[in-house]
Amino acid sequence: MRLPDTAHTRQPWRIHEIAPDFHLEDVWALPTPGGVEDFPRLVRLAANRDSDDTPSSAARALVAIRRKLGAWFGWDAPDSGLGSRVQTLRDRLPADLLAAPAGPEFPNRPFTSVYLTETEWAAEVANRTVHAVMHLAWVTDGNGGYRGQMAVLVKPNGALGHAYMKAIAPFRHLVVYPPLIRHFGQAWRTTPPSA
Repeated sequence: MRLPDTAHTRQPWRIHEIAPDFHLEDVWALPTPGGVEDFPRLVRLAANRDSDDTPSSAARALVAIRRKLGAWFGWDAPDSGLGSRVQTLRDRLPADLLAAPAGPEFPNRPFTSVYLTETEWAAEVANRTVHAVMHLAWVTDGNGGYRGQMAVLVKPNGALGHAYMKAIAPFRHLVVYPPLIRHFGQAWRTTPPSA
């Protein structure tokens, strides 16, 4: 379920101090009910997810099209990402977050962990179109439990980045994120807590 921006902006997340120049694109409630101790499980699940595993053929097709366009136009070239076109957000971290583990690696996607706390995790990706952050948080569900919440923050790269974000907005909201969120919930229900 898509949430209002305030579900993210009113929380005292550390990402606010680290990426104030990023635009909040979306906030989503994740169907991942659990207890206070379950956030590490959510982080592991997100880091190990593969976009090719989504049951939505339309979402898989859009990912394939995006990869093909990225290859044709050089959007994802090695010199377009972190450490080349943009600095990693780890360079902005305060000492306490820099001293802590950044979080897990992503075996199946081009994201890099930025920081991990007991209730939030940020990971970033950059290419010629955008520098983006996936922010996962563990929030109370209002019924004595907890659930995951995902925010997407973006810093477009010039006119190309702004045009790209406008062009993909309807696809993100209608084709990509709804099945992704459902797939997340399915994986949460079927993956053992220790996996």
